[in-house]
Amino acid sequence: MRAMSTTLILIAITCAVSFVAFNNPKMTDALILWPPAVTRDNDYYRLMSYGLVHGNFQHLLFNMITLYFFGRVMEDFYNASLGDFGFAFFYVLGLVASILPTYLRHRSDASYRSLGASGSVSAVLFAFILLRPWATIYIYVIPVPAIIYAGAYIAYSIYMDRRGGDNVNHSAHLWGAAYGAVFTIAMEPRVFSHFLASLADPHLG
Repeated sequence: MRAMSTTLILIAITCAVSFVAFNNPKMTDALILWPPAVTRDNDYYRLMSYGLVHGNFQHLLFNMITLYFFGRVMEDFYNASLGDFGFAFFYVLGLVASILPTYLRHRSDASYRSLGASGSVSAVLFAFILLRPWATIYIYVIPVPAIIYAGAYIAYSIYMDRRGGDNVNHSAHLWGAAYGAVFTIAMEPRVFSHFLASLADPHLG
């Protein structure tokens, strides 16, 4: 009998915590990434717990839908190489890797806060794109090849990170994407040659 999907467990936990936190500001404050709490109080758990809370329902829904569709594919890939908890390890480490540059940049900034699983979800998405660069990804209702989506996503994130002002941590999206690609290639170097071959011949992807 197959164990319950790690992807579904992660979604269930994240949704449960986020829904409770929507009506519990104290809970959000306890879990959100607030850099001084890490620097001053050694609340290192915040480098992971921030991914359990979201700004609103739309924020949560977008992340969890993305995780559902791409996590199910990548879960088998990581578990095959790293064991039954391989995907969970990849995902949790992605939360840390995607937020760490933000924390280091703002570690003394008492006005800064960040929340949401977007960085780790980006890691899952970009790992998927390495394996299937010509798969179809929908931007709302518009179908585009995954590799085209990746290029547009990176360009937009870089632009918005430099521009600022929209209250979104685009840096976490970028670092999450980078982590997803680097971790996957380091774990299985053949992925990179497969990616290059797939770019040259879409039928392989």
